[in-house]
Amino acid sequence: MPYINIRVTGKPVTKEQKKQLISGATQLLVDVLDKDPETTHVVIDEVDIDNWGVNNFQYSELHKDNK
Repeated sequence: MPYINIRVTGKPVTKEQKKQLISGATQLLVDVLDKDPETTHVVIDEVDIDNWGVNNFQYSELHKDNK
């Protein structure tokens, strides 16, 4: 059972975008690894930029001028 976890930050992901991500990620595993799409699970996590960091900083601090 393949499991794909997609994590994104920033602007909210629309329902249509999520459908496209699930479809595209599933198809990638079908094409590359010959996996069964009926057993391929995709989870999309939208992570608040306060909960994501790099180089000792929260993304919210790094991008506070872009809000």
